[in-house]
Amino acid sequence: MAIQLKRDYLDQKVLERLSTLELHARLPMIGSVAGKHRSPIRGSSLEFAEYRKYVPGDDTRRLDWRAYARNDRYYIKEFEADTNLRLCLIVDTSGSMGFANNGMSKLDYARRIGGTLAYIAALQGDAVGLYCAGEQFHREIPPKRSATHLGAVLDELGSVEPTGETGLVDILHEAAERVPQRAMIIILSDLFIDPEEARSCFEHLRFRKHDVAVFHLMEQNELDFEFDRPMRFVDLEGGEPVLADPHIIGTQYRRAIQTYIQNMDEVIRDTEIDYHRVYINDDYGDLLARFLLGRTTKKQ
Repeated sequence: MAIQLKRDYLDQKVLERLSTLELHARLPMIGSVAGKHRSPIRGSSLEFAEYRKYVPGDDTRRLDWRAYARNDRYYIKEFEADTNLRLCLIVDTSGSMGFANNGMSKLDYARRIGGTLAYIAALQGDAVGLYCAGEQFHREIPPKRSATHLGAVLDELGSVEPTGETGLVDILHEAAERVPQRAMIIILSDLFIDPEEARSCFEHLRFRKHDVAVFHLMEQNELDFEFDRPMRFVDLEGGEPVLADPHIIGTQYRRAIQTYIQNMDEVIRDTEIDYHRVYINDDYGDLLARFLLGRTTKKQ
């Protein structure tokens, strides 16, 4: 697929560096055309799966004569069909995703990760789609395969702005049902939701046989709360500004954050999703290289 990109949030050097790597699914996929990913549908690719007994009507070219010589019975070789992948990006566009450090917001970072993965998926012939999870506006672009469609995904990803409360819980449940068949679901969010609500979402996605990966976007100041003077704190998801002394509320805040992280870690362990805690000052090219290589080595 010939792809030309002019989206200023994508780093051409990172795209070139990662273009030699592939995005692999950890679970069998169901696609519309032949591709690189394992399918639960039996076919005739080169990857052997198992034997089964011959029944009239089977293709006799797939008979295993060595198995017949050993057992005096006819067996058919079955193979795992290769298929293309459906990649669906779910991007949190709530107000808290506007939290920034040195000019880079969490949403900016999500754009770079999501756009780069969309490019890689399209380059290898896979379908790409996008959900944007805002308070009132949920944008949906269903997965398709074409350079024009990739352009629409990247344009939408580049134009959304962070505002309001998160609609992530609703859109994850919606995606579990609406994204067709088995797909790779990549969630880009700061996950400012109740951990038990996250558990329900992840379990729903896994129940629907989707391959789920989460990039949990964080900014170090949100964790450390190391502010040295009284200041006005603003709830980016719609709350009223509050004047507070960080020396007074800091200990309580850090304790609450640690409890949240511990509870979320428990959810991740229980649901067995592919989870990555990410800080927005991290090099996203290095992050994605590790992610892609990790999926290559863990491919089942």
